[in-house]
Amino acid sequence: MSQGLATVSYLGATILFILCLGGLSHPETSRRGNLYGIIGMTIAVLATVFGPSVGAAGYAWIIAAMVVGAGIGVYAARTVQMTQMPELVALMHSLVGLAAMLVGFANYIDPAASAQMSGAEKTIHEIEIYVGILIGAVTFSGSVIAFGKLSGKISGNPMLLPARHWINLAGLLVVIWFGREFINAHSLNEGMLPLVVMTAIALLFGIHMVMAIGGADMPVVVSMLNSYSGWAAAATGFMLSNDLLIVTGALVGSSGAILSYIMCAAMNRHFISVIAGGFGTTGGTPAAAGAQPAGEVVAVTAADTAELLREAKNVIIVPGYGMAVAQAQHTVYEITKLLREKGVNVRFGIHPVAGRMPGHMNVLLAEAKVPYDIVQEMDELNDDFPQTDVAMIIGANDIVNPGAQDDPNSPIAGMPVLEVWKAKTSIVMKRSMASGYAGVDNPLFYKENNRMLFGDAKKMLDEVLASLKS
Repeated sequence: MSQGLATVSYLGATILFILCLGGLSHPETSRRGNLYGIIGMTIAVLATVFGPSVGAAGYAWIIAAMVVGAGIGVYAARTVQMTQMPELVALMHSLVGLAAMLVGFANYIDPAASAQMSGAEKTIHEIEIYVGILIGAVTFSGSVIAFGKLSGKISGNPMLLPARHWINLAGLLVVIWFGREFINAHSLNEGMLPLVVMTAIALLFGIHMVMAIGGADMPVVVSMLNSYSGWAAAATGFMLSNDLLIVTGALVGSSGAILSYIMCAAMNRHFISVIAGGFGTTGGTPAAAGAQPAGEVVAVTAADTAELLREAKNVIIVPGYGMAVAQAQHTVYEITKLLREKGVNVRFGIHPVAGRMPGHMNVLLAEAKVPYDIVQEMDELNDDFPQTDVAMIIGANDIVNPGAQDDPNSPIAGMPVLEVWKAKTSIVMKRSMASGYAGVDNPLFYKENNRMLFGDAKKMLDEVLASLKS
């Protein structure tokens, strides 16, 4: 393939990637967006493999790598459950970071990569290598820790070291100093030491950064690591002089950064405060700060819940991570379908940080074939709760906590929440009275118009469905 044809292919792939992002911005066009992305990536891979930069001698290695990678991808697609998608995404981000690190070291060691460079051109190329490995290392180690937290292999409690901010600042200064040493190195061996030291510091920083972040901020962390992986890919593109990789990485990096900002706004958090860490635990105990809720909890049965739903005209269902864990989305759809056939206006309220990753609840509901038009964002229906007969909360906690509005001393004060307590009746489905992922007790449970349906969400919803049919 000629250089001109490869360039045209890269341009076509870039356009398809932009169309892909546009399609993924709405559930109704997401399938088309995915298709654009698949076609674009296929064109990009073929243009790179058969382009002028790859010789025939390298085809065997490339084919072998693609077979192994495709095999792992097919296995993951077949075996990974929807509830495991957040940790899978985090693991994928780690591979992007690892690839950026390895490409950076390979590019530095390869004598042909900088043989014809000198002066400012050589300095710029070395800065590209240094920054690419730095971002890749932080992405790799941070994503591995995020995978551990999301999968439950590492505690979600924030690990807050004494003087952690000073430690991070000291690490940054050391990285800058070794960057100067790397650029001023006169030989490969002389430059390898600062490169290795920087890589070790970056790996430790990635671990420390995510370990310090509490469970309530993990959806933002996944989005943030997505952005990091994009910038790592862009840095790799600069190292390899690959325009498509630069553009693609910039698209992923910028879109991830925008999404992180949107999610921080949804939690009334600043991006820097998320990086600083410390918010959210998984201990299941109330937070020390904030007023302790008081009142009496009223438990109901599945039959009682079915009766309330049967008599309702307007119902809003708020799904949370508990629904994902119980894999109850299909039963939720059956209940929704039955109620809509009886003339009940049923809608779903989605909080931007519900679940463990951006769009987690939307994907689960789409998998269960819940119509897109009744799945609405928090801002679209928060004003409708006073006219709602039943608000049904399935495995959600922090995103429906009235303490965010009523208690200025609460750790989640100011966080926008779904105002389910304004409905005539709210029903919270939970296994127990344990606090949510942020470790904050919920005054909603004790309100006079609230009812608690305890038990596994799938089992309880099956009973509700059976009662509605009877």
